[in-house]
Amino acid sequence: MARMRAMVLQAPGQPLVPVERALPDPGPGEVRVRVMACGVCRTDLHLVDGEVEGRLPVVPGHEVVGRIDALGPGVTDLAPGQRVGIPWLGGTCGTCRFCRDGAENLCDAPAFTGCHRDGGYATHALADARFVLPLDDDLDDIGTAPLLCAGLIGWRALKAAGDARVLGLYGFGAAAHLVAQVARAEGRTVLAFTRPGDVAAQRFARQLGCAFAAGADEAPPEPMDAAILFAPAGELVPTALAHVRKGGRVVCGGIHMSDIPGFPYRLLWGERRVESVANLTRADGREFLAVAARLGLRAHAHARPLAEANEALDDLRQGRVTGALVLVP
Repeated sequence: MARMRAMVLQAPGQPLVPVERALPDPGPGEVRVRVMACGVCRTDLHLVDGEVEGRLPVVPGHEVVGRIDALGPGVTDLAPGQRVGIPWLGGTCGTCRFCRDGAENLCDAPAFTGCHRDGGYATHALADARFVLPLDDDLDDIGTAPLLCAGLIGWRALKAAGDARVLGLYGFGAAAHLVAQVARAEGRTVLAFTRPGDVAAQRFARQLGCAFAAGADEAPPEPMDAAILFAPAGELVPTALAHVRKGGRVVCGGIHMSDIPGFPYRLLWGERRVESVANLTRADGREFLAVAARLGLRAHAHARPLAEANEALDDLRQGRVTGALVLVP
């Protein structure tokens, strides 16, 4: 019997456990994907640390690049050997008001990859065929994997920021380093804010074309039209509000954030706005992948063996990552 390997979260706060299990057959409407690479996302870390709830046990990972190696009954628009990505949104109910209104990212009964259904910290993964994203064959596996969430959520956050000419990015990790490249290609001025004292991240931001890079405790050189917060630190919301112009936006780009402290109304007054982005839609995926292809966008990614998933998560937890981390089976 064919076998597969996976790293499994048994309980929050515990290390992932390596397991070997029977290779599953795809059910109706599913595909089985042989995983070539899977990005390590901060959402995985929130899940492992118990800050985001999901099904247990579960195989994390939702930035999956691979090739289809089996089709389930009823799948006719995909083919064995085809290269696909498996993103965070792994399924929706299709019937709630959000799904009916084209806002499937807000579905009342979603299935998220690596959270409600097993993800890509494995040699193989099952996916709903309707929610995989076809990928070009000439894309690099490792450089493409982070596009499946860091890139997609970054893209949705960038759209929420509007046509901001001066854009601030708080937390310069996997998502921000991709957003910075897209924003610079659009002619925007990008200001990067990192953990105080993180000289390596600031240097990296400047290398990617950011006009300014400093600690999040420092003021920008000019008022910002919008700011996107990728760091899961609620205290950055009033900080960012204090530095955006009247009519500016502060967009919270993470699935989890520490509590936002109280702040004086004057920071919000002047028609400033605070908003969040949640999940993604399949339309987001198609749109962003087309933009990424046009720009030749690639993540600055560092590969680690699948067996080192716990070490990779700890590197992310401790802020020891510049760019993105990717696991390779």
